Amino acid sequence: MAELRPILLVEDNENDLELTMVALEKAKIANPIDVVRDGVEALEFLRCEGNWSARKDIHPAVILLDKKLPRLDGHEVLQTVREDDVLRHIPIVMLTSSREEVDLIKSYDLGVNAYVVKPVKFDDFMAAVRDVGAFWGVLNQGSPQSKRS
Repeated sequence: MAELRPILLVEDNENDLELTMVALEKAKIANPIDVVRDGVEALEFLRCEGNWSARKDIHPAVILLDKKLPRLDGHEVLQTVREDDVLRHIPIVMLTSSREEVDLIKSYDLGVNAYVVKPVKFDDFMAAVRDVGAFWGVLNQGSPQSKRS
């Protein structure tokens, strides 16, 4: 059986991070969850650089990406990943509190696979994260792994 690809959660808000982790756990998502707190660290994770230089070079099954992040925001991370020939096929779900139409349009223009607004109600938030995790972590057939030269 193939090794499960991790889910990369890019989230700086402690409450949203905790809720997302609980929702994924309750959904019994078997994929390992890797957490980074800002856009720069997300790119270091994906490129196996910095604190992530020793990790196995396995692309995540999906990146759950917040829009509002320190150092590099979600749109900057999304754009950088889509411009990288090795990383560009990794599915990215923008998981954000922004309901701004301009953010939605920009995300899709940059190549996001899905845009999910974080629901305010606890049960709705749990259901949304469960569904996202189940689809992208379990059901979706990801692109074959590419390697850096």
